[in-house]
Amino acid sequence: MAGIYLHIPFCKQACHYCDFHFSTSMKMKDDFILSLKKEIILQKNYLIGEKINTIYFGGGTPSLLSREELSELISDLHIHYDIDEHAEITLEANPDDLSIYKLKELKAASVNRLSIGIQSFFEEDLRFMNRAHHAKEAIQCITNAQEVGFDNITIDLIYGTPTLSDNHWINNLETAYSLGIPHLSCYCLTVEPKTALANFILQKKVPDVDEQKSSHQFEIMLEAMNKNGFEQYEISNFCKGENYSKHNTAYWQGEKYLGLGPSAHSFNGSTRQWNVSNNAEYIKSITENTIPFELETLTMEQKFNEYLLTSLRTKWGTDINKIEQEFGKEVFELLMKQASVFVERELIILDKNHLYLSTKGKLVADAITSDLFKI
Repeated sequence: MAGIYLHIPFCKQACHYCDFHFSTSMKMKDDFILSLKKEIILQKNYLIGEKINTIYFGGGTPSLLSREELSELISDLHIHYDIDEHAEITLEANPDDLSIYKLKELKAASVNRLSIGIQSFFEEDLRFMNRAHHAKEAIQCITNAQEVGFDNITIDLIYGTPTLSDNHWINNLETAYSLGIPHLSCYCLTVEPKTALANFILQKKVPDVDEQKSSHQFEIMLEAMNKNGFEQYEISNFCKGENYSKHNTAYWQGEKYLGLGPSAHSFNGSTRQWNVSNNAEYIKSITENTIPFELETLTMEQKFNEYLLTSLRTKWGTDINKIEQEFGKEVFELLMKQASVFVERELIILDKNHLYLSTKGKLVADAITSDLFKI
């Protein structure tokens, strides 16, 4: 199972917390589309022999693409790659783009899963984050999508913001449940370097993230998800039934993937590469038939750390038999020695040859995995 990610680096405006690569200028959009179509061809052998089960349009704001642009890109992928006829095709979208007309266009372009950046159903939160949509649009876009026939929908919500009270966080979750959404991605607000938010905090224009408040809202979320029948299959991801994100699950399970577009990453099992994070440089290089990427060959230590980082975050956990088989007895014994400390503190659960984060452990997941990394 392999996937293809396409990075669409354009947004109407910049969210204060975002550190992804994007531009608010659309001047290069036409040239970019031509370059992306060309990179599809240039990279056609990267996943040769692999069946493509997922296609993911991320960004940026992929919902800024027209039906024609989307259709042509998907058609080109079918021409040059072995795409499964039932492939999950996800498109990230902003609520203000999702009119009934736009949703029908996405449906006609073969998109079958929507990832909608709601973030909050409250106006004050959206203003704090500098989102382009309003609270009313947050609800309307979901009902519009359902009316058009999209049933595979996920939305993003953010907690831990200075403007979000516990009651409003509960209300955000209850609103999502009431709308019948089968998948939720809920992220704690993080302050990334060089973002507008980081600058505002440095200038004391807004308060810094309150870790105690964030942890409490995480606990509120876990209780609410369990009560409403949502399974936490990754620290930030919840679903009902089998409505997992196939694309992201493949990332966490170490499957191969190809990234197309500026800043996109690719992984083939032994090497990782990433394209330049500059639209003009990307377009110029692709025009000259050169893919502008950097390459890293992963060491066994890096592979171990990456497997541990991704697997421990999921409901499937870290397979300690796999650790011993792929990385050797010495690494296995070191891991078990280090993990035993967290097992004793009830932060990690050891069950049937797998390591899992406990509920308490999920609150400090990054610190645990960092301590378990093979140095």
